[in-house]
Amino acid sequence: MDIVLKNVEHRYQQNTPFERIALYDLNLEIPSGRFVAVIGHTGSGKSTVIQHLNALLKPTSGTITIGDRVIHANRKEKDLKPIRKKVGIVFQFPEHQLFEETVEKDICFGPMNFGVREEEAKKKANEMLALVGLPEDILQRSPFDLSGGQMRRVAIAGILAMEPEVLVLDEPTAGLDPRGRQEIMQMVANLHKSKNLTIILVTHSMEDAAQYADQIVVMHKGTIAMKGTPKEVFGSYVQLHQYGLDIPESLKFMKKMEEAFGVQFPEPAVTFEEVIFQLKNLIVKGESR
Repeated sequence: MDIVLKNVEHRYQQNTPFERIALYDLNLEIPSGRFVAVIGHTGSGKSTVIQHLNALLKPTSGTITIGDRVIHANRKEKDLKPIRKKVGIVFQFPEHQLFEETVEKDICFGPMNFGVREEEAKKKANEMLALVGLPEDILQRSPFDLSGGQMRRVAIAGILAMEPEVLVLDEPTAGLDPRGRQEIMQMVANLHKSKNLTIILVTHSMEDAAQYADQIVVMHKGTIAMKGTPKEVFGSYVQLHQYGLDIPESLKFMKKMEEAFGVQFPEPAVTFEEVIFQLKNLIVKGESR
């Protein structure tokens, strides 16, 4: 399911003395099956953008096409449930949204809210739990007895139980330790591959954006400042610094290697695997001379 934002503008508290423009002149196409990372300084508009992707917020100007549905500015839209089923949003610290007595009930809540029978919802809960890497024996436990990483997986399972085509994650690793962060991101990457889900990841981690995304969108002061592949975006590190953003540690390491040994890498290495690969190639070339 493709998503297209065309000339989107959003103003908070429109037609009041407190009116504030949050997004403007925003154009973006997200083809089905992509892994898109949205990066930007705090206040750049990242969270406002993702709330437009399932019509939680509506544009004050422009249009948003979500599959075969077009959301127009200043038009009352009816029956938005199908959109919110297809585009699932996992907000920052999703474990704060858990509220049921058991893990099973929490995961079942979403599907049952969309009309799925309890029996079928329980079956989905079982399947989704396995999908996010949690054991079946926690189904009858209270979600509040779990670790932070486990609670976050339960919250993600609850969204996946609604069988979305697009999964939007707002800082899914915030507050987790390094191991928890790695496990969550690897889980998201596996979901992308195994379920062919479109993933839209809002993140402050340049490493995660570089390693997992095939397209990066850079937000700055309410609009898109840059977009492209990780190599294209992170290769423009001077421009990124102007937007208050850093580059991945692998690219910093690569630049230090170039300065220290007077070598030139053929292209930006946005992951450490790429650094190692390019270093090996340079060594082989050096030995062959």
